[in-house]
Amino acid sequence: MAYDYLVVGSGLFGSTFAYEAAKRGKKVKVIDKRDHIAGNIYTQNVEGIQVHKYGAHIFHTNNKKIWDYVNRFAEFNRYTNTPIANYKGEIYNLPFNMNTFNKLWGVVTPEEAQAKIAEQKAKTNIGQPKNLEEQAISLIGTDIYEKLIKGYTEKQWGRKATELPAFIIKRLPVRFTYDNNYFNDKYQGIPIGGYTQIVEKMLESPNIDLELGADFFDRKEEYMQQFPKIVYTGMIDQFFDYQYGTLEYRSLKFETRVLDQENFQGNAVVNYTDAETPYTRIIEHKHFEFGNQPKTIITKEYPSSWQKGDEPYYPINNTENNEVFKKYHDLAEKMPNVIFGGRLGMYKYYDMHQVIGAALSAVDQEFK
Repeated sequence: MAYDYLVVGSGLFGSTFAYEAAKRGKKVKVIDKRDHIAGNIYTQNVEGIQVHKYGAHIFHTNNKKIWDYVNRFAEFNRYTNTPIANYKGEIYNLPFNMNTFNKLWGVVTPEEAQAKIAEQKAKTNIGQPKNLEEQAISLIGTDIYEKLIKGYTEKQWGRKATELPAFIIKRLPVRFTYDNNYFNDKYQGIPIGGYTQIVEKMLESPNIDLELGADFFDRKEEYMQQFPKIVYTGMIDQFFDYQYGTLEYRSLKFETRVLDQENFQGNAVVNYTDAETPYTRIIEHKHFEFGNQPKTIITKEYPSSWQKGDEPYYPINNTENNEVFKKYHDLAEKMPNVIFGGRLGMYKYYDMHQVIGAALSAVDQEFK
């Protein structure tokens, strides 16, 4: 087959682009270095439970166009994200809301909660916040910061909150209602039967060839010469041989276990916000689909430092890294035969609906 496009990576960005190009009669080759499709949204059926292999993924959006688009490929359930926080055995609702404030302080009305937060903020005398700790305290006070933000954030980023820039927490979701819905988005849910089916359906066109276990960098020069156009969703600095330096990431390690019990923690996601617990959260996968299987599967999520060869999850978008990324982005703009996209190609943390939106924008630009 004479291909029109090589798509590097079968995550949401690459697969959406491939699907749309194939619909337009284009011939597409999709490669992925992993042994499965769907990137980080990959789900696997274990014991009749859809396991989110690379961490919890809850689809949410206010964009009806995106919601209708993704519903072409799967039926979504009514799952609403209501995580809880475990601080040394004390359970709190997230995001911070009246249930949280009542548990912390015994307050009942929004006015009482606002007064308590204002009282704590007034005692700090923080002017212009110079780091994440000061930013968080200036927004929400000391009690919530100490119990629900400090330990979790320091584990997540691998450094003290006083060493993290204030902009990481520009604003915190604080609600003076008894509402445990983490997202405000109108549309929210989990695909019944997992996420992998979405990408399977995107890639089932006869105009698309798929090759797994294929690393773009093993044959980069050959690919660049062979294909008239490339959609690249890997790390942008690696594409350019790290000539301006290596962009930084945080990585994750997952510890998954099948348990011979029906219900382990009673919720899909429990965050562990103390500093002593080495993992940031436990995911109990069956609760995403309201499962009643006799067994359950849990995953402990451990943040870790990142080095070349590790899986990059969270870009560290501080000033230094953003300046380096801009240099790579400027190089990318000079390559009309390569479309860079996705979390790694754009060095930006995207939610799933944002990835699909960005891919559709790239399609519109390509086929206008």
